[in-house]
Amino acid sequence: MMARLVMKFGGTSVADIDRIRNVARHVKREVDAGWEVAVVVSAMSGKTNELVAWTRAAAPMHDAREYDAVVASGEQVTSGLLAICLQEIGVNARSWQGWQIPIKTDNAHGAARILDIDGSKLIERLGEGQVAVIAGFQGLGPDNRIATLGRGGSDTSAVAIAAAIGAARCDIYTDVDGVYTTDPRIVPKAKRLDRVSHEEMLEMASLGAKVLQVRSVELAMVHGVRTFVRSSFDDPADPRLGDVDNPPGTLICDEDEIVEKQVVTGIAYSKDEAQISLREVADKPGVAAAVFVPLAEANINVDMIVQNVSEDGTTTDMTFTLPVADFERAMSELEKAKDKIGYAKVQGSRDLVKVSVIGIGMRSHAGVAASAFQALAAKGINIRAITTSEIKISILIDSAYTELAVRTLHSLYGLDAA
Repeated sequence: MMARLVMKFGGTSVADIDRIRNVARHVKREVDAGWEVAVVVSAMSGKTNELVAWTRAAAPMHDAREYDAVVASGEQVTSGLLAICLQEIGVNARSWQGWQIPIKTDNAHGAARILDIDGSKLIERLGEGQVAVIAGFQGLGPDNRIATLGRGGSDTSAVAIAAAIGAARCDIYTDVDGVYTTDPRIVPKAKRLDRVSHEEMLEMASLGAKVLQVRSVELAMVHGVRTFVRSSFDDPADPRLGDVDNPPGTLICDEDEIVEKQVVTGIAYSKDEAQISLREVADKPGVAAAVFVPLAEANINVDMIVQNVSEDGTTTDMTFTLPVADFERAMSELEKAKDKIGYAKVQGSRDLVKVSVIGIGMRSHAGVAASAFQALAAKGINIRAITTSEIKISILIDSAYTELAVRTLHSLYGLDAA
């Protein structure tokens, strides 16, 4: 039995017919190498935005089930076109929609989660030598209607399908050729990483690195799916791409597959951060719940929380961060709860950035945080808040210092390419 491979291509990789033909050549290369191949595709770039805009123009408060029926059509078009292009170059291929597999999801239309995939029909067709071209981002809800998985959902589809069919690898083709130590647009000396652990990738994806969707990394970690980030813009005929064990790109794998653990693997940053401070809050039991329960009920994600008790111990200042998109709603929730919380005043600022230092090697190295704080202080960068976990340090700074902070930390930990 041949090993199975899942290949996923994002919107920029399938932006027009020429690029779809290029994708077909990538797929043919792997078929010729003897793999049983399933391909997952996104909508052509810009199409999902166009479809979303149409649903909003039709009715600003529209039915989520009909929204899914409209936006899922983008992936349906790509899967049919790629199957045609593969047939045109002599590859036996057939398109599949999420409901035909089926990919079963919950009922949260527009942001559904995958519950179960029956891979048996796919495995049967792959065994007969047929390439399955699957529309990503979509599944079948319990109401027997198309449900979509939220932005970036094709990554999640690909990893889930790889787990369901027992694929040896899931290759995510994108417009970059792997995962870098930081954003190469800010630090030209950023290096492509050969391997990254699932845990590190999870932190990087959730802290601003846009290479993979967070849920896809979670799934890969839970199911032990070896995931490769590769570039679709490499020439499909390049002999290096045929290297079965080590093609160019970044492998995301279990920690025990990484022999040399760097102390720091990468620096991520997230621009859309806001901060809210409540001044002179009564320092008594239940006050934190009075602040954060209403925010949670309004689906506002709070991230860093810093509390400073006053000198006389009667009041406290409470500061927390949240996505900029939720700032206005959070301020209005806190205004409503003012009597219950009992604060003197509320202050907020939006022009902030969260910069994070990530690495599994931090577990066994002391002083990683201290050296970051020293280096930033030497550059005159003021830190507004700090959070740490076993494998990451996140700091909140004014957005004007983003590039300086990222570059400073990147060289501090020896990540600059020679």
